[in-house]
Amino acid sequence: MTTDYFLTRKPSDQGDGFESPTSPTGTQPRSNPLASKVTSVLSASYADSDIRDALALLDKRNIQNNAETRRQLRLDVQKEVLESNGDIIREFGHVAEQLKRIGLTIASLNQGCEEMKRHISAAHLETAPVLEEASELMKQKEQVENKQELLRAFNTHFIMSDDDIATLTSTAEPVNDKFFSILARAKKIQSDCEILLGTENQRLGLEIMEQVSKNLNGAFQKLYRWIQREFKSLNLENPQISSSIRRALRVLAERPSLFQNCLDFFAEAREHILSDSFYTALTGSSVKGEEDTSIKPIELAAHDPLRYVGDMLAWTHSATVSEREALEVLFISDGDEIAKGIQAGRDSEPWNRMAAEENEESSSFDGLKALNELVDRDVTGVARVLRQRIGQVIQSHEETITAYKIANLLNFYRVTFSKLIGDESILLESLSTLEESALRQFRILMRDHVAGLQSDTQPAPPNLHPPDFLHEGLKQLTAIMKTYETSFTSPDSREADFRPILAEAFDPFMTGAQNIAKNLPAPSDTIFSINCLLSARNTLAPFDFTASRVAEIDSSMEEHSITLTDSQYTFFRSSSALQPLIQALAPLTSSKEDLRIIRTLEPFQPAALSQASQILDDFLPSALMDATENLKQLQSSRLVAEITERAAEKFCDDFEEIEEKLIAADEIWEEEGEEGEEPLRALFPRTSGEIRVLLS
Repeated sequence: MTTDYFLTRKPSDQGDGFESPTSPTGTQPRSNPLASKVTSVLSASYADSDIRDALALLDKRNIQNNAETRRQLRLDVQKEVLESNGDIIREFGHVAEQLKRIGLTIASLNQGCEEMKRHISAAHLETAPVLEEASELMKQKEQVENKQELLRAFNTHFIMSDDDIATLTSTAEPVNDKFFSILARAKKIQSDCEILLGTENQRLGLEIMEQVSKNLNGAFQKLYRWIQREFKSLNLENPQISSSIRRALRVLAERPSLFQNCLDFFAEAREHILSDSFYTALTGSSVKGEEDTSIKPIELAAHDPLRYVGDMLAWTHSATVSEREALEVLFISDGDEIAKGIQAGRDSEPWNRMAAEENEESSSFDGLKALNELVDRDVTGVARVLRQRIGQVIQSHEETITAYKIANLLNFYRVTFSKLIGDESILLESLSTLEESALRQFRILMRDHVAGLQSDTQPAPPNLHPPDFLHEGLKQLTAIMKTYETSFTSPDSREADFRPILAEAFDPFMTGAQNIAKNLPAPSDTIFSINCLLSARNTLAPFDFTASRVAEIDSSMEEHSITLTDSQYTFFRSSSALQPLIQALAPLTSSKEDLRIIRTLEPFQPAALSQASQILDDFLPSALMDATENLKQLQSSRLVAEITERAAEKFCDDFEEIEEKLIAADEIWEEEGEEGEEPLRALFPRTSGEIRVLLS
């Protein structure tokens, strides 16, 4: 429809005399209105939204595109615009009237508001004092409520009720969980009173602390008396401390003096019980004389001192172990709680804190040490009886071995008890004293025995074997060493600890044997000494704690063996007729001058040399047998063979030296061509090889 307006227009003819504005042929365009209009129309953009809206509006009006319509279109449009403007003006007139009415209404409202403001201001002026007073009263009420709440909380925390105080201090009330909870609360109140004492007004804190301290003292006194009653009713034959008593003792530890008094009471009761039980075990009847047929009295073994002492020590050990097991749960399981309680008690008692500072060892609680001390106090009575009885046994028996076995048994139990109750105890001190007494008795008996042997002059046996007193002494020493081998001694000090025993039970016998050897001729003295040393070595060697003494014996035997070797060597030289030859050749060297002199020496004259050769030949077949016969009294065939072999080796070396010099002298003689004499080797034909074969 929009294109109709342009399709009805006739196109311009090119022959009308118009040219295109862009024609390059035209030099100056003509000013034609119609051309300008056409150009304007053609240059217009019909894609503009306003133009498109206008065309759409024309299309809606169904206007025909003709000359009349085109002439009336502007007028019609302007008419419609004027009519629309008139309608708008009329409507705005109605709006203006409404606005006037609204303005009047607003003015009326403003007037009412002003009136209300005046009334409100007047009301404020009248109610302001009342509101201020009410606000002040509300603040005061809040403060009073806060104080009431604070007072209620203070009373709940710091003030104990009469019922609680009665439960805490009255002996009629039981010691149960409620008692301990109230006691814990009282201690908490006492601790929190320190906060009150830090304020400016300390009166309240002092009064509360005074009252609470009084209640706590009463509570601890009640607890102390209750524990004593429980201890009295406790089965002391089997002192298994119940959990309630253990709890009470843990709490009472905060009062160290009361806690110690309870332990003293318990220890005293246990000491009496154990002493009576030990007496019953010894005699088979109680202290009151009532016989107990179920017990076999230890005194029945009094004839056997070692068993008697062992039974008493075994009973004591069993009782100590049972006592420790019964008390261990208190001091080991609850030791930390008791330590905390004792430390708290010392901190709360200035005099105890000062004493602890003076003695650093008592500043901290040691549960294990306290347990050991209490067990030791429990068996103090037993230790006293034990010391008396064993002391009597030691003094009444005069057997050396028995005395040492008792000392070793005491050493065994002393080490055992030291591991059980520590080193610092009355029982351990008693055992140490008894052990020293037994060892002292052993030394006295041993010295008396040695003195008796020394007073009797004993000759050496004809066969040069060890004397009887040495056999007896070594037999005793063997029994002692077997006993010592089973003792609990440290491996590092085992050998050093046994040296004093050797000095008493071994050295005097060896000294006696040496004194006998001094009166014997050689080589009997050496053989006798070696035999004694061999017997001593065979006795000491099986035990590891005599290694150094065995080494000393070996060294001494080696010295004596050298002496016997020299004696056998002398026998070989003298019996073989080589002694004169060796002595004659000793000052000579291997020089020709000395070798020429050999023929002039008396032992090398033909007759003498031939005789020496004959004697040597007669000696060699039985030389070893004869030499061995010299040592037949030596108890070690091995030593006999070794000594003889060493002596034979030295003899062969000497013969080899003689042989070399004789051969050298014969060579010089042959070089010089002297006649009328025989070679020395012809007179002395034996060779060193033959000698070694015959003496091997």
